[in-house]
Amino acid sequence: MITPPPHTSLVPRPTKSRFKAGHFTLTADTCLRVGKGAEAAADLLRTTLAPATGLPLEPASDGAVVLALDSALTGLGDEGYGLTIGPESVLLRAREVTGLLRGVQTIRQLLPVEALSATPQRDTSWSLTCAEITDLPHRPWRGAMLDVARHFQPLPYLLRYVDLLALHKINVFHLHLTDDQGWRMPVAAYPKLTEIGGHRLESLIGPTGERYDGVPHGGAYTRAELARLVAYAAARGITVMPEIEMPGHTRAALAAYPHLGNDPDRALDVWTRWGVCDTILGVHDEVFDFCRTVLDEVMDIFPSRHIHLGGDECPLTEWARSPVAATRLRETGLSDSTALHRWFLGQVGAHLTHNGRQPVGWAETGTELPDGFTVMAWRDPAHALAAADRGHEVINSYHRATYFDYPQSSAADEPAGQPGGVVSLRDTHGYEPVPEGATPEAAARVLGTQAQLWTEYAATRERVEYLTYPRLCALADGSWSGPTPWTDFSSRLRGHTARLDALDVSRHP
Repeated sequence: MITPPPHTSLVPRPTKSRFKAGHFTLTADTCLRVGKGAEAAADLLRTTLAPATGLPLEPASDGAVVLALDSALTGLGDEGYGLTIGPESVLLRAREVTGLLRGVQTIRQLLPVEALSATPQRDTSWSLTCAEITDLPHRPWRGAMLDVARHFQPLPYLLRYVDLLALHKINVFHLHLTDDQGWRMPVAAYPKLTEIGGHRLESLIGPTGERYDGVPHGGAYTRAELARLVAYAAARGITVMPEIEMPGHTRAALAAYPHLGNDPDRALDVWTRWGVCDTILGVHDEVFDFCRTVLDEVMDIFPSRHIHLGGDECPLTEWARSPVAATRLRETGLSDSTALHRWFLGQVGAHLTHNGRQPVGWAETGTELPDGFTVMAWRDPAHALAAADRGHEVINSYHRATYFDYPQSSAADEPAGQPGGVVSLRDTHGYEPVPEGATPEAAARVLGTQAQLWTEYAATRERVEYLTYPRLCALADGSWSGPTPWTDFSSRLRGHTARLDALDVSRHP
């Protein structure tokens, strides 16, 4: 198969581009002229190109490749950039350093695909087609969520995951750190969260039934590893948003500290099943002390403005029969357990707000989260609209387009995935996060969208990537470029898959 020229297969597609005759060729003598504040972009360019090209790209005052910040480029926003490639020079400009980082990824894609290899590539001319590109994102939130609670992934893979997000100009890495099946983040005041909560005896095979694999599963990150991840992502223009689930999806925490639940004398294991566990946090004062302590450590490690608190799929049966919950209802004057759930999230969210952070929660209806929360709507587009109409900022993550744990096709040889249908590449490509019927005011509150990969069916790096790519390419394209015709996207994707292959991505065919 003939690989299309790199400039015809950019993913995501630049906002404006004009390609011309001629080339600029990077050689061992090519130097970088790095303006003040552009050092991080120069470092990224060197770091990403060195393994395949071996080019030193030394700094020099007369370097032919210029990276510069210009505060006058207000129309480019925080992430936009301008790239001019001529036969004798390359000029990459942006208002903010994040824009330069996005431009570096475009340069990587414009080079021959061999530039993405992890090993030295000889006898390759590192040429860039002459061009004028002006590029800025359609949506401010372009995210990808990876669930490491159900299946732990070690730090080296998370760094690779970030590299792939950066190539596609994704700007938020949503890290799902805790759930019923595992707790992955250390908390100094509660060491059993990882010592006990980070390990389960076995895992359910498939979505239903009672077949288990009999294989212990566990893992947790150190504080230093998470700090390294945050710094590594930031150097690529990506924010890591952590998620600590509450008050539901907390079986792993309750296995470690049963007194935080509604039956403190009950001994629990870390859940070995998938689905929704009915064991949840209690509402006594010690629980809120726990939540605040955990979130203080989260905020100390993760500088992200947004902190995700989970919040959904929380069965309230334990609260309905709890004397402590009944007392809390009387004290607060609330009517029922549903109102108590909203109150619980409000108490914890206020702790984040007091510390200058923004609470985020999953929404099952669009109207149940407290005021001031950013709503991540996943069940129905109408829920995103309801939340936006209430004044919430919204990240619309409709599961029929953005949940990558669903199979990608109905083919007989398609590996098992989440039951409930197929989310095809075309479904993801055609997804528009602004719900139909939104007023201009409500539409402005929709920040964007993101992909979700729950890992009941993704225990390995290969499986994570098979489920993610190329569907993430479609989500990235729509989020950055805006709607594009299917024929345009699919044509560019045919060339882009050569880049995924050069990066050894175990993609869906």
